[in-house]
Amino acid sequence: MENKEHTDQNPDLEPIPAQEENSSPVELTETSAETPEAVPEETEPTEDPPTPSEATETIPPVAFVETVPPAEEEEDEEEEVLHSHFSEEDLNQYSQEQLLDLLEAAVAEPDLNAVKTRIALIKMAFLKKRDEQHEPVDVDEDTNEQPASHEEQDALNTRFESLFSIYKANKSRFLAEQEKLKKENLEKKRQILEELRTLINSEETLKKTYDEFKILQDQWKEVGMVPRGEINDLWQNYHFLVEKFFEKVKLNKELKDLDLKKNLEAKIELCEKTEELLLEPSILKSFKQLQKYHDEWKEIGPTPSDKKDEVWERFKNATDKINERRREFYASLEEEQNKNMETKNALCQQAEEVLTKRNETVKEWQDQTYKINELLKIWKSVGPVPQKYNAEIWSRFKGYLDSFFAGKKEFFDRVKDQQMHNYNLKVDLCAQAEAIKSSNDWKKTTNELIHLQSEWKKIGPVPRKHSDKIWKRFRSACDEFFKAKSDYFANIHTHEDENMKAKEELLTKLKDHQFSENKNKNLDDLKTFQREWTQIGHVPFKERDRLQNEFRQLVNKHLDKLKISEVEMTSISYQTRMESMKNDPQSRKLITRERETLSQKISKLRDDINLWENNIGFLANSKNANILKAEFEKKIDSAKNELKVMEAKMKILRQ
Repeated sequence: MENKEHTDQNPDLEPIPAQEENSSPVELTETSAETPEAVPEETEPTEDPPTPSEATETIPPVAFVETVPPAEEEEDEEEEVLHSHFSEEDLNQYSQEQLLDLLEAAVAEPDLNAVKTRIALIKMAFLKKRDEQHEPVDVDEDTNEQPASHEEQDALNTRFESLFSIYKANKSRFLAEQEKLKKENLEKKRQILEELRTLINSEETLKKTYDEFKILQDQWKEVGMVPRGEINDLWQNYHFLVEKFFEKVKLNKELKDLDLKKNLEAKIELCEKTEELLLEPSILKSFKQLQKYHDEWKEIGPTPSDKKDEVWERFKNATDKINERRREFYASLEEEQNKNMETKNALCQQAEEVLTKRNETVKEWQDQTYKINELLKIWKSVGPVPQKYNAEIWSRFKGYLDSFFAGKKEFFDRVKDQQMHNYNLKVDLCAQAEAIKSSNDWKKTTNELIHLQSEWKKIGPVPRKHSDKIWKRFRSACDEFFKAKSDYFANIHTHEDENMKAKEELLTKLKDHQFSENKNKNLDDLKTFQREWTQIGHVPFKERDRLQNEFRQLVNKHLDKLKISEVEMTSISYQTRMESMKNDPQSRKLITRERETLSQKISKLRDDINLWENNIGFLANSKNANILKAEFEKKIDSAKNELKVMEAKMKILRQ
């Protein structure tokens, strides 16, 4: 039987575009299709095929039997995941840790082909979750709380990278095994071709030869994938030998026509299925299915020659339309991604402008933070950009955000330190106010509290959590004093009369007091009288000087009589006051301050005395010089007495 069928022409196949921006890189396994990357367009053969007698050991790769047009390269798995409408489960509801648990279970599966899409979906969901976690958190200016630490996210990232490394290693082993299997399959198919050659030259009966031929056909179909570069030659030689077999055994025309009719029906059915793909809304799904139909077309044998061109043109037209839809889709996608690139470049410029502004106040930082957050919201609403620019544009925008929030953190750290310093200053003012709130020296204490209030106003804000508490403490101390003062002056006449009576009784008691021979006991008695006199409050103004002079005269009289120096008496009085203050924890700072002040006065007084004594040596012996010298000597004696008193006080403070 002479077969002069011409070859089919192949539909043009399109390259797969780069993956979209923000889709995570997906590790791909080799496609199962054995379709070659490109087959040159074939034309009508110009000469008859060789006769059976011409079929020698070397079979020429002349494709005069039907050759199946190869489908386009399979899409990257990442793009399949990006456009997938048939996800088995909504991974967005899982946390990052749960996604890692799913990834760990998937990586453990032995069949990588069965889980590769699931792993890609899990990876995309995890990276999306991680990007959502990267959004900067605003610092609460009132509480000065800082953004949370990234240690937990780092641990999740480490676990993710570890699991994906395991998957990559497993995939590498799997691909190596697949490549080895393809080479084994290649040898099997070559062996089948050799057996077909032998069968063509066999002189066995028709039935036995045909049975062996059918066995070899079944074996050929059962053999799996072979290396891509060998596919075309294998199929051309296989179909050549099949045709030679039909000629060799002179299979009756009715049987062959029946087989051709069956192949025609199968190819018409494939044409119908391919045309239905034009109604499929998913571009990627229709394209993937088209590749499977091309594989099926390749497996179907030849068709009647009068229908061959017609059915092939129908299949080719449907293929071309699907390819055209795909080209238009990716052209539109590319245009949209370029527009997104322009938008994101503009957002980067705006973020850079915000970053260049120097913020000096909390309000300015709040305003600029609002702008940055708005830019980030817009960024998230903008779609993907071309994949080759995705990492670069995101790194640029993220760099501006990181720099802004780093500067903001540094500013609020300084604000926090300043507020804590202000808090310590106000605590000190509270201690001073509380130390004098019970004082009956109304005028002096009033002035001191007014001064403390003025200092309070000069101090800046404190941390919000301490603000109300510290203010209430200070206000309470001031209110307590001024309430006591108000109550006192509301009944001032009654108090003054009572105080005058008490002081007159104390004068009488001091006048009649009998002192002993014990000097220390006498000092204690005088100290007691002075303490009681000081503790008695104000008296009527017209009687104040009289009572004070009487008390001072009595004390001086007893001092002269008992031979007690003014220094000793002053020291006793000062020691009594300091001892009473030492018992109050709030007064310790005042005592420290008193020690520093006293030390400075002593040092200055000593310098003055030395200066005056040196000046006396320069005075000449004249009437006016003697008067001036006497004044200096009087001043020096007074200063030395004062120095003794101060040194006695310092000695008390150091005890």
